[in-house]
Amino acid sequence: TCVLEKDEAAIESSEYNATSVADVDKRVKRRLLMETCAVNNGGCDRTCKDTATGVRCSCPVGFTLQPDGKTCKDIDECLVNNGGCDHFCRNTVGSFECSCQKGYKLLTDERTCQDIDECSFERTCDHTCINYPGSFECLCHKGYTLYGLTHCGDIDECSISNGSCDYGCLNTMGSYECVCPPGKKLHWNKKDCVEMVKCLPNAKPAPKAQLVCSKTGGVESCFLSCPSNTLFVPDSENSYTLSCGVPIQQGKAQQKRNATLPSCADSLAPPIKQKARFKIKDAKCHLRPRSKEKTKDSGKQAGLDNCQVTFVNLKCDSSKKKRRGRKSPSKEVSHITAEFEVEMKSEEVSDTCNIDCVRKRMEQKLQTAIKTLRKSINKQQFYIQFSGTEYEVAQKPAKATEGHEACSTGQVLQDGKCVTCSTGTFYSGEHNQCVPCSPGTYQDTEGQLTCEPCPSNDGQGVAGARNVSECGGKFHLIIKGLGQCSPGHYSSDGFKPCRVCPLGTYQPEPGRTLCFPCGGGLVTKYEGAVSFQDCETKVHCSPGHYYNSTTHRCIRCPVGTYQPEFGQNYCITCPGNTSTDFDGSTNVTHCKNQHCGGELGDYTGYIESPNYPGDYPANVECIWNINPPPKRRILIVVPEIFLPIEDECGDVLVMRKSASPTSITTYETCQTYERPIAFTSRSRKLWIQFKSNEGNSGKGFQVPYVTYDEDYQQLIEDIVRDGRLYASENHQEILKDKKLIKALFDVLAHPQNYFKYTAQESKEMFPRSFIKLLRSKVSRFLRPYK
Repeated sequence: TCVLEKDEAAIESSEYNATSVADVDKRVKRRLLMETCAVNNGGCDRTCKDTATGVRCSCPVGFTLQPDGKTCKDIDECLVNNGGCDHFCRNTVGSFECSCQKGYKLLTDERTCQDIDECSFERTCDHTCINYPGSFECLCHKGYTLYGLTHCGDIDECSISNGSCDYGCLNTMGSYECVCPPGKKLHWNKKDCVEMVKCLPNAKPAPKAQLVCSKTGGVESCFLSCPSNTLFVPDSENSYTLSCGVPIQQGKAQQKRNATLPSCADSLAPPIKQKARFKIKDAKCHLRPRSKEKTKDSGKQAGLDNCQVTFVNLKCDSSKKKRRGRKSPSKEVSHITAEFEVEMKSEEVSDTCNIDCVRKRMEQKLQTAIKTLRKSINKQQFYIQFSGTEYEVAQKPAKATEGHEACSTGQVLQDGKCVTCSTGTFYSGEHNQCVPCSPGTYQDTEGQLTCEPCPSNDGQGVAGARNVSECGGKFHLIIKGLGQCSPGHYSSDGFKPCRVCPLGTYQPEPGRTLCFPCGGGLVTKYEGAVSFQDCETKVHCSPGHYYNSTTHRCIRCPVGTYQPEFGQNYCITCPGNTSTDFDGSTNVTHCKNQHCGGELGDYTGYIESPNYPGDYPANVECIWNINPPPKRRILIVVPEIFLPIEDECGDVLVMRKSASPTSITTYETCQTYERPIAFTSRSRKLWIQFKSNEGNSGKGFQVPYVTYDEDYQQLIEDIVRDGRLYASENHQEILKDKKLIKALFDVLAHPQNYFKYTAQESKEMFPRSFIKLLRSKVSRFLRPYK
């Protein structure tokens, strides 16, 4: 073009004649013929276009034309605003790719990163899961400890210094109990064993239960007053057990907690016991507050016949019984079983009435009360009084829907959920809320209807006491007017004045009646020692060991136990059903579940290395067999697998047709691969084996699978063998996303379920590039001739 302009200027010049113009025209034509897209793409890198003035080069999206007008250079989109990516931007030839930090996933706009809510997945944590941005945490219920990162196992408290029990220790799921030898009972601290005494000095006896019956206008009604030692246990939706008072002879499960104080009365002979059964028709066993109008009426009753009862155990159970006849509706029937116990007292014996006379008189009185109670129950006039509120033992179905009765007794509605009243409070039927225990009372059990009086019963102290040790602000304010013994000290009752633990003994807890000996003739560095670590041992034991006071040597913690601290005289038993690979373990993380995990279904399932996602144990072997239904084949996805390569393939996962080493092998690895892979089984059935040796360990694997109709074999193989499925980090994350894999497998296992997911839902779940990849293959497979 420059030559052309110059030649045109020359034509206008007087220096050129007609012959000269013809020569210029020839030269321009010759140049235009040479520069054409037909020859060497016009010299262009990418797109070439012929124009009237010559060739014009252009570049595709993602490239820019260089100043020479010919060359295309890749645009690095990541240089401007990070390519619009939330987290990471990676430049590619002609494009770019966004990716996210660990714990986040890329949304379908392929720019935005969103936190992965691991707690929304199935089986993330055994107990409680807390989601954090980019991470999550598993927590365990009280009495359990975490192992394998996400699992909870029962703590064997008895393995930790015998649970600090004075005598015996009994481990239970989530808790433990101290036990005492015959002739002794547990102290209020529930750890020490003390001699059985009739009552503590200066302590008033707990108020008794009373069965009060009366007759008004020819209607007999009874109510049971439970002022202390009560326990309410909702057994099911339509049954409950209730006890009040203290049985003379403690039964197997009659009383959940020890009585605050034994009776100070002088019991003369074995108690009088009577059992009675009652039935209420058309009523459910729902313990509900009695309406205030009815309570006012009951106040007008006269002629009270009071029967003081030592102990009552009452069980109410509802069951539906069908009437005879085809169309007769089912009828609600409540059965009440009541056990009464009355104590014989020496002060009632006189010259005119000896022991037998008193017993007979008490038996008649109890029988009369039970007879009146039977009549009262037949008229549905039986109530139980807690904390000044009367409750109906059973209600007609119509009544059960009144007012605030959506939650069970002992529960209140909070944020749309029924919540059990916690310790230190009781359920007030009158106010339909949890009320803190008043000063001078306590409550150590959830969901109760009253609080227990403290030993002194003087009403002093703070509200909301959760156990007898908090009574009256602190139990010591009642007994001594002073404090509990601090660690390193003891007394006969656990309260001041206290004595210091002598040399050679220690005490780590407050309120104890004894000190623990170091054993083996060992002495402590000083009086008032609070730990075995204060004992001057012959050697200092490191973690993973315990000190044997007999041999004065450090012993390695045996297999199945661990010790994380220096200088201890015990090893902690591994939680739940876990064990350690070797002796001398120093941490609970060394405790591993030996169970081979997984669920094998006909259509979908998964296999899992033992203790996953914690490290798998040593010398373990797992065998799984996947046998799909007829005419179905298996698709496996390995999202990631962690097997240490340092021990020369000592840990290996293999999948083949059968246990025979010569059978067709589908997959075998002894390495770590964080990039996912999907593949179809080469055989219809799969035998899977995982073996580990005593060397290094790793996180292992959780491998899902799906079975699909064999008619889709060509389509499935076309998808899983396409490199584009794994080339993009975005696509790799899809194979690791538990929810997306579940949706994908759902459709592969049952193609008709494809219609459950709308086109819009699919776009919201999967990125465009992934849908584009699948759509082309599905369309080609289903409609090959279009």
